Amino acid sequence: MLNTESSKPIYVQIAEWLESEILSGTFKTDQKVYSQYQLADMYTINPATAAKGLNLLADEGILYKKRGLGMFVSSEAKEKILFKRKNQTLKRLVEEVVLEANRLQVSNEELLSMIKALQTKEGNQ
Repeated sequence: MLNTESSKPIYVQIAEWLESEILSGTFKTDQKVYSQYQLADMYTINPATAAKGLNLLADEGILYKKRGLGMFVSSEAKEKILFKRKNQTLKRLVEEVVLEANRLQVSNEELLSMIKALQTKEGNQ
């Protein structure tokens, strides 16, 4: 899960992993997530690093704190994660693909055809 060779900070990787767990349904609305100490034990990291990942999600409204009890999944968590990933991650990936297609002189029609073929393939699996 965590990639220590990545340029992406560990706390960001923790936050993204928790987001994926929420999207997959592992954690549901109002369910308690792992504590900073549980995450630190799971991934052999400093509890402060784990706390930073949890706080990042709390700052975004994906998690909320219950004093003395821990962090819980907010009711808007899935929607916020989907919005963020569509408008940040997916947009960045599409920009990279379009730039590369332009460099390779791939037409818009050919690029759209490739995308549709992949979508069809993925839908049949």
